[in-house]
Amino acid sequence: MLSLSSAKPGNGVEQLRDGSLDTYWQSDGVAPHTLNVAFVRRVSVSQVCLYVDFNLDESYTPKKIAVKSGTSLHDLIDVTAVELHEPIGWVTIALSDPYGSNGPLRTHLIQLRVVSMHQNGRDTHIRQLKVFGPRADTLVMGNTPLDSFHSTEMQQYAVLR
Repeated sequence: MLSLSSAKPGNGVEQLRDGSLDTYWQSDGVAPHTLNVAFVRRVSVSQVCLYVDFNLDESYTPKKIAVKSGTSLHDLIDVTAVELHEPIGWVTIALSDPYGSNGPLRTHLIQLRVVSMHQNGRDTHIRQLKVFGPRADTLVMGNTPLDSFHSTEMQQYAVLR
């Protein structure tokens, strides 16, 4: 489930998820502007990608984004923060376990907090949002990794006669 701290009419969650780079979420209120992504169960998340365009949005373009994580809005902890310099295109924010393991972030809720905008803007535009989990190894024929089909032993089975 996706929720926003505020949105101008016609520029909300639907536009953030519609797959079009011509539409966007536009906040409408006092900063920081927040975007919450809640999951039904605890999931692994490795990265969050945002599409932003400084050329089109200028002062509406996010400059500093903080990412928080938790089980609800009441127990969020800081995961990372990124500073953007006139971004154009997809911005990838890598997420990992804040407690030191090298694994992906395991969470029920991710909050993206747009702390500041370029040119001291008040509201923000984010054109698209995508959340990705870690890529799982593809296993075929039981527990055989897909990579093993590139070995010399397996190449003999690559072509049917």
